[in-house]
Amino acid sequence: MMHIDVSSVLRQTLSCELYSNLVTRPTGAAVRTQIEALLADSHERSLTVIDFSHVGMIDFSCADEVIAKLLLRYVAEERVEREAYFLFRGVTDDHWDAIETVLERHGLALVMETDDGARVVGIVNDGERVAWEKVYELGRTQPADLADALGSGPDHAARMLDGLHRRRLLMRLDGCYIAVGGLGEPHG
Repeated sequence: MMHIDVSSVLRQTLSCELYSNLVTRPTGAAVRTQIEALLADSHERSLTVIDFSHVGMIDFSCADEVIAKLLLRYVAEERVEREAYFLFRGVTDDHWDAIETVLERHGLALVMETDDGARVVGIVNDGERVAWEKVYELGRTQPADLADALGSGPDHAARMLDGLHRRRLLMRLDGCYIAVGGLGEPHG
């Protein structure tokens, strides 16, 4: 797992040790470019923590550049050079308005770490949210496990798992699915 402290990337990009606010589209584009350079060295499948803990604020243009474009490149494209998964950490109420707006604008979802664990935020329907929460609770999950937990058919469960995997909210490993933000062990 790779950990990227966004405030460190910001300070390196701007060559200024005192700056901790993500504002202006060019700043966001420069930070995303640096994050992408760090990701270029990752393996075929990677989980990266994108940490906003030391970022004071983020405006809409930077949220669009850093979060939406990053997700669109590694998550939403059909042809990706590697399986990249992201866990967002340190997101505060001061960050949330801008992040929520860009997720809605682009129809995206992400996994956010909170004090209580992890949760999926953004554009997901109720069925997807429940399925993701069940996988998070169960740990390593196969379609039959999710079907039993949801009281649904195995085909429906397999479609839900595949859809959440395509959106990179679940990782697929050795025939099982693991929630991004989960440790592969039961949480409940």
